[in-house]
Amino acid sequence: AMVKRYLDTKNHKYEVVNLDEQPHRQAEALQLSGALTVPVTVVTRQDDSREVIVGYNLAKLAPAVA
Repeated sequence: AMVKRYLDTKNHKYEVVNLDEQPHRQAEALQLSGALTVPVTVVTRQDDSREVIVGYNLAKLAPAVA
């Protein structure tokens, strides 16, 4: 919820994947993050490079979406 609130305040678009509702995507989350800790935030840049942020880590999230 905190990641969503932060992204909303910055007017960033995002897709929410709820692993309880979409358990088939757990393997994808594990592959991206190396853990089943949530949230997993994947920032895709304009050049299609991605940064994976595990948990609510504002120190990593803020510059990733800047």
